Amino acid sequence: MTPLQRYIAEEIATDHVDGLLSRREALRRLALLGVGTAAATALFAACGENRQPTTDAPVTSTEPATASAPPPGSESALPTTPVTWAGPRGELQGAWAEAPNAKGAVLVIHENKGLNDYIRSVAGRFAGIGYSALAIDLLSGQGGTATFADPAQATAALGKLPPEDGIADLRSGIDELQRRAPGKKIAAVGFCMGGGYVWRLLASGEPRLAAAVPFYGPTPDDPDFAGSKDVAVLGIYAAQDQRVNATEPVARAALEKAGLVFELVTEPDANHAFFNDTSDRYNATAADDAWRRVQDWLTRYLA
Repeated sequence: MTPLQRYIAEEIATDHVDGLLSRREALRRLALLGVGTAAATALFAACGENRQPTTDAPVTSTEPATASAPPPGSESALPTTPVTWAGPRGELQGAWAEAPNAKGAVLVIHENKGLNDYIRSVAGRFAGIGYSALAIDLLSGQGGTATFADPAQATAALGKLPPEDGIADLRSGIDELQRRAPGKKIAAVGFCMGGGYVWRLLASGEPRLAAAVPFYGPTPDDPDFAGSKDVAVLGIYAAQDQRVNATEPVARAALEKAGLVFELVTEPDANHAFFNDTSDRYNATAADDAWRRVQDWLTRYLA
């Protein structure tokens, strides 16, 4: 099992442990990744042991916040348009949102569910605050996310994508951004698996990024960010996301060693995927704060 497959498998297991997936559904999704029942049972137990201990402090409920206000940036969001371009192994697909008089450009990297309406909305939100955005579909080689009727199969397909192929597609996405927004500084923003790909982009030595914002993305093993020395990194974590938080010290050490400008922020009372307003873990308070921080970061390093 590759590190990416292991990460996705652990995410499925954690969703089951947290009560977001039935055992039957979790087993089905893990089977699509090639994880058998015995291994899945062991994974459930391990994820249960690694859960953050319950404290006496009250836990902030996300339900009232979810209903009280629209997701941050959605009120000014601009529409996206489906686009295609020639990638390193064939046609790539994406969603393009163009900002009038753009201050910069953003490559948006989706979660392990592929390019869906939520991620398209994020691209539109960036355009609404002045940054033209391209949300890439890393399942383009399989016909695109829309070809998967079962989201779990899309997730399994992403787990089988060789990381080097994903990085090559992302580099092509940066090429396309440069073509569509010539002369503008570029940022990469990713969520969940996409956040992990932001870290991988930095480790690949991608020189064209001025800013990078990985949302609760796992850090690859022993990364070297020295080749991305001119990028300013805003890493966003969630206090209850023990699995990804365990990789934060690795990211911090690598950022310090490379001498990068960076800030690592942990949102309190928030869990993995807190920014996704279609997720059961959506936390409006944390999402609002993270959106404000992202805007401030882009103003400083992209505009």
